[in-house]
Amino acid sequence: MRTVKLLSTLCVLLALAACKQQVEYTTMDIQDPVRHYYPIQQGQELLVAVRLTNSGKVPLIIKDVQPSCGCIVMDGSKTLMVPPNRFVYVTLRYDSRKNVGKVDHAIRFWGNIAPDGMAEMRFDVNVVPEAGVHRDYEQLVSQDRSLGTALKDLVRGGSTDTGMGYYVDQ
Repeated sequence: MRTVKLLSTLCVLLALAACKQQVEYTTMDIQDPVRHYYPIQQGQELLVAVRLTNSGKVPLIIKDVQPSCGCIVMDGSKTLMVPPNRFVYVTLRYDSRKNVGKVDHAIRFWGNIAPDGMAEMRFDVNVVPEAGVHRDYEQLVSQDRSLGTALKDLVRGGSTDTGMGYYVDQ
């Protein structure tokens, strides 16, 4: 009876020792790790979709995602596993209610990422405050969809754009 208990204990200890495995480091690519977004009006929400690719030979395990500001919230779980040569999209929501002017933010990904366990992406955006008297471009686009579409065509070039840096009436 004593031998059976000793063998059982030994088997359990060997099984536990075999389960403890060191996770190897792998490489991760972030699509467009430095981004400059177009201006938004204060109070608008900006969606930031980040593509993370595991370019290594072992599974990528992201244990934590840390934004530099409480105004950035991640959709879904902060723990991710990406098989080798696969990718995953991480969606972050930036709330601009408490910011004005140019803002710079960083998002840090922690896991088995070579060489030191962390990768970072950065983005900046100009947050335009509500104008007291006159509406500016961002306000016109967000408040009046039909006018906003026409303005976007004129500013960014649409069907009336000649390709020479100017536009003509239809």
